[in-house]
This record gives sequence, structure tokens and C-alpha cells, in this order.
Amino acid sequence: MKLRKGRACAALAIAVLVGVGLFHGCSSDEVGEISFTDSESSEQEATAETTAEPTTEPVAEDKTIHIVAAGDNLVQTAVYREAQSHSEDGTSYNFLPLYENVRSIIESGDISILNQETLICNGEYEISGSNFNFNSPTELGDDMIDLGFNVFTMANNHVLDKGTGGLEATLDYWDTRCELNDIVVCGAYRNEADMANIRTMTVDGVTFAFLAYTEHMNGYSIPSDSELRVVLTSETDVIQSQIQEAKEIADVVKVAAHWGVEDVHTVSEDRVLLAQDMVEWGADVIIGTHTHTAETMEYITRSDGTQGFVFYSLGNFISAQTDNFNLVGEIADFDVVIDGETGEVRLEDVGVIPVINHYDDGSFSNMRLYPYYMYTSELADSHGVPYAPAGTAKTFSMEVIDTIIEENIPEEFRKLEAPE
Repeated sequence: MKLRKGRACAALAIAVLVGVGLFHGCSSDEVGEISFTDSESSEQEATAETTAEPTTEPVAEDKTIHIVAAGDNLVQTAVYREAQSHSEDGTSYNFLPLYENVRSIIESGDISILNQETLICNGEYEISGSNFNFNSPTELGDDMIDLGFNVFTMANNHVLDKGTGGLEATLDYWDTRCELNDIVVCGAYRNEADMANIRTMTVDGVTFAFLAYTEHMNGYSIPSDSELRVVLTSETDVIQSQIQEAKEIADVVKVAAHWGVEDVHTVSEDRVLLAQDMVEWGADVIIGTHTHTAETMEYITRSDGTQGFVFYSLGNFISAQTDNFNLVGEIADFDVVIDGETGEVRLEDVGVIPVINHYDDGSFSNMRLYPYYMYTSELADSHGVPYAPAGTAKTFSMEVIDTIIEENIPEEFRKLEAPE
């Protein structure tokens, strides 16, 4: 049975009227000087006091910022070849048709966040899309900006796939795009000083700080003679310091955490504990990625009674993976509200939009993303998932999708209907 749940959103506006006292008189050029006796003056002052309307202190309005966030943009070989097939010359790349069905969701965010799983080495390395060796064409990053993303996180296990040279080239690419566009890129840094420059973005007077960490780098490490810096989730002293500093300079602190075990939905206890610590230190929202599976989410309460929120893993955005559990991801969708009187940060209308990665056959043709509310049983039955246990039927259907959602997304956080 298909799951459905509506979406709610709210906005608050307060208008304040301030009373003003009026005094009517004539210029001395017309009637000469006017004087009052003491009694007349007292009577006039008393009359003014009784007729003037009382003033009301202005009430500061709440501010609401809409956020969306997508999971791993995992551009494997089949993904960029599909983008190549959409280009005018057949040799360059056009990724936009693959993402067109989710464009309106991404564009709806005042802040739209993407974990760019693959390097973009600025044309300096061969394009590649196999495990432990990812480098995407520059058109990918350009198209993601066009799609509406304005915050990109780089801290993930593939950040050293092309060595330090590839990482430096990727930083070169993003530096040029930051100069041309109003975007933020975080999670990999030139040196300690660059890392200490916490990235921020201000929307409607509300300042957001962005931090990003990864559990590992596929066994690679930055050489001791390199100044490059990527923070691991094991460096809790650095994480605590950065979050606390970010809280000093920003109203809202958003943390990206690339963590967990791939291909499972279970949230490990170490992530639960680290999430609790990060929220206690001042993180308001934690966006988890890496597992390539949709995982649960929850509010976390601080010792002072305030709350943060963690999405343990959004799973994949796009990929050419072939297991059914890799083909259903999440797009986080929520409002950050700043209380006008207290300045307290709270999250409202929190949830995720399930997103399905579809392709037509075993060669990954006509690859594209669908939000759950656009996907159909007919599409599911025609999905090109090429692998299934020997002698069994293909294991993809709306029932499979709904089971993944039921088992991993709490009902109160499911956004299954098209937004109004």
C-alpha cells in the first residue's frame, strides 16, 4: 500500500502600530507671541496626557529560512556517460536532464546543500568514475550550481582519490566558482589558516556557519609535508572547538558528517554519541551522508532543554548503484526559525522527501531522479536494476520502495505528497 502524508508549513507576521500625539498651533508671523498662565499651561499639559494614545514597544518578528539538503552526489562512470549523451556535441557533459525532476525542490531552498562525493579536478586529471578513483568534469559542478545548490561539502572518503594534487586542483575549481557565484564550499582546506576561516552565509539577516567532517579517506592520509587539511570525525577536540567558535559568529551552525557503514540502515552507537556531543557543543543541524542508504533522523535535546536535529544519513542523491536499497535516498526539507524575541533557534516542518534513482535498463540508459510523489508503479516495474539473486525475480517495485521508507523514515518526518 502506498504511503502518503501531507506537508505543512507556517509563517508568522506581526504588525505593530505606534501612537503619536499631535499639537496644532500658529506661526508667530500671523498672530504674534502666545503665552500661557500657569493654570492654563497645567490644564493643557493634563489634556495632552489624557488624549495621547499609549505607545507600544515593537515586537521583533520571527525569521524563517527554508533549507534543503541532498545526499551523496556519486557520479560514477555510467552517470557521466549518460550526461555526455545529453550534450550537443556528444563529448562534453550536460547533467541537468538527470536532475530536472528535483529542480523545483532544490530551488525552493534559501539554502540548498549537497555532498559532492566526487572530486572535480578542474580539467587537470582524467575523468573517472570507479571506486576509489573519482574525478568528475567541471560541467558537473557548474550544473549543480545551475540546479540551485549554494552550499557544497567536500569532506568525504573520496577526497584523496587523486592524491593531494587532485584535491588542490578541486579547490582551485571551487575557488573560481565561489568568486563568480554566491556559494559556500567547506570540508577541505588549503592549510590550518584556511580551515580556521569558518565558512558562513547570511540570509535575511540570519548567519549560518558550515562545518564538515569525514570518518575516513579510504585508507589514504594527507602526507606530513602537505599543508592540506581535512578533519576526521575522530578529531573530537578540533570538532568541539570549531563548533563552539562557529556558534560565536553565527546564529545557526550546520554540520556535515560523512560517517557510518556503507549499505546498511542501522545507526551505530558511536554516531549517536557523537551527534549528541556535537549538538551539545552548539550544532543546530547535522546532515549525515556516506552509507548510500536512507537512514532515520531525530531531535536531540541539550542539557539546557534546547534541541538540535540529526539526519543520520540521507543516502544517495544520484548514482549508478545496483542494489535496491541504494536507489532510495532522502532530500532533507525543513525550516530554521529564529525567535524574534529570544533569538532561540528551532526547526519546524522537519522531514525528508524520498528520492528514487531510476534508469531504464542494465546499461543505465535514461537515468534520472524522481521525488517519491512523482514515481509510479509502472516506472518501478520498468526499472533497469540488472542484478537479482539467481533464479529469482527482479527485486524492485513500489512495495520495495515503501518498505524502505516505512522501516527507516519515522512517519512524522515523511514528506510523500507534492508540495502545495
